[in-house]
Amino acid sequence: MNNAANTSVVAEKEVLFHPELLQKFDINGPRYTSYPSADRFHNDFSEVDYLEALKRVATVDEPLSLYFHLPFCPNICYYCGCNKIITKDHGRSAKYIKYLAKEMAMVTKAMGAQKKIPVTQLHWGGGTPTFLSHEEMIELMHHTREHFELLRGGEYSIEIDPRRVTEQDIALLADLGFNRISLGVQDFNLAVQEAVHRIQTIEETQAVMEWSRKYGFKSRSVDLIYGLPKQTPATFKETVDAVLAMSPDRLSVYNYAHLPHIFKPQRRIAEADLPAAADKLDILSNTISRLGEAGYVFIGMDHFAKPNDELAIAQKEGKLHRNFQGYSTQAECDLLAFGISSIGKVDDCYSQNVRTLDEYYAILDKGHLPVLRGLRLDQDDLLRRELIGELMCQFALDTKAFSTSHQIDFSSYFKTEIEELKHLEEAGLLSWEGANMQVPIKGRLLARRVAMTFDRHLRESQAKGTYSKVL
Repeated sequence: MNNAANTSVVAEKEVLFHPELLQKFDINGPRYTSYPSADRFHNDFSEVDYLEALKRVATVDEPLSLYFHLPFCPNICYYCGCNKIITKDHGRSAKYIKYLAKEMAMVTKAMGAQKKIPVTQLHWGGGTPTFLSHEEMIELMHHTREHFELLRGGEYSIEIDPRRVTEQDIALLADLGFNRISLGVQDFNLAVQEAVHRIQTIEETQAVMEWSRKYGFKSRSVDLIYGLPKQTPATFKETVDAVLAMSPDRLSVYNYAHLPHIFKPQRRIAEADLPAAADKLDILSNTISRLGEAGYVFIGMDHFAKPNDELAIAQKEGKLHRNFQGYSTQAECDLLAFGISSIGKVDDCYSQNVRTLDEYYAILDKGHLPVLRGLRLDQDDLLRRELIGELMCQFALDTKAFSTSHQIDFSSYFKTEIEELKHLEEAGLLSWEGANMQVPIKGRLLARRVAMTFDRHLRESQAKGTYSKVL
């Protein structure tokens, strides 16, 4: 990358951070990995609704996306809000793999599949997916390939706990077809790690990065969290510098959402140890500047990528997408989700599985799919989903083209929203160029706040208390 390009990236990062705007608009709001957000799902949505959606999508000749929730962890991290099972008993994970196979067989049968279904995106999330033994990983991928064909050029990713893998594990994952890894780091400072019950060395993490390059992985992503107990701007800068020395292709810098009334493990974190609001802003500001100096591009939300990374290229070309796994280069496609608490998107429906192993096993044993709740989107939902997706991925919307595509008059349909946007315009979070609505650089950290204006469900319920902060 030449010096001129580096300068422009650094300048963009400086303009990206405006503390007065962040303090004013840092309210609670959805992350918009889906619209409507998952808290709108309801129990009236049943297995019958899911089966009908599967039949509808079976007639569409497009590749699918797959998600497997692997909930097992050998120990607990206090900050974690995921659905997880703390155990060291591999008998539990071995049993779970067999039931994932059963669920896959039932889903593909419901779709009437006469041949393997093409797939362009696959993700193992958790929990700790690498909790699985080699035999269990091989078995799960074997069952997956029984029903699905993983196409060339697809994104096949897995979440990695660097404390729990060896070089042999990474070699096996490459052999199984994975080409992307996401490494949990959060923070390298020992005091922070002790406060959240996750001790992880730089050396362990560096080793996984090197192994992933050795075995041909196309992309490495690192997750960091700011706002954890004992963090300071100075110590987090040391973590960021250590990560940048490893040269990941992508970074995610998440805001820690302290919600102990929802996530019980967080009750072990002393609120007095959490950094003050001013320190959190300093951490974010310093991190954005440091990533800019290193040449990373702001993708959106909490995500950054190298300029030559597929995410950055897709955003530049207007081809970036967002789903339950975050940002993606893959075209918007139906998502089949397997395992406890997993969320899928099939046709015009979202569905979520039951949350516990006992429920999951019992329902599958009775020959039913383990659907807990879901939602069928109406035309207004589908329209707003596309609009919010454009704002979150491209930071812009051609309202004239959007009106033509959906056969609406934008100014009339969104009269209330356009009026509400005026104070965001005045603050500089939104601008108009003719019929083009844009989120300028200074507003992009707050794109969620702009998107919230178009969230009909949020407006009607005004239930903002269960969400994390926008920053």
